[in-house]
Amino acid sequence: MVALIDSLVVFLVSALVGGFGIYAGARLLSNAKGYEHAVWTALIGALAWVVTSALFGWLPLLGTALTYLAYLGVIKWRYKGGWFTAAGIALTGWLASSLVLELLAVLGVTGFSALGIPGV
Repeated sequence: MVALIDSLVVFLVSALVGGFGIYAGARLLSNAKGYEHAVWTALIGALAWVVTSALFGWLPLLGTALTYLAYLGVIKWRYKGGWFTAAGIALTGWLASSLVLELLAVLGVTGFSALGIPGV
């Protein structure tokens, strides 16, 4: 039971950190619709990443490109702007989430990631 609670806490914190990253990017570059919208975008983006990676990840280079395009497509769909805006939101989200996780690590809180932010 404790392992289940630990897993839920890690999932929730990771989703909140990922949502913060996307919210920061959207606030800077697009029409930030609110933090809850960003968290849902992070969760949908993570799902798109997993499904696309499972289907096409075995293809060298093309699989990685398709996976990233699917992730960017989710951001483009959820926020106004084009592909470059979506890429900017993703990059800003990556930077903001990395900063939050680094601050948590400095405080001695580790073991989290940023759900919905690739590579964090």
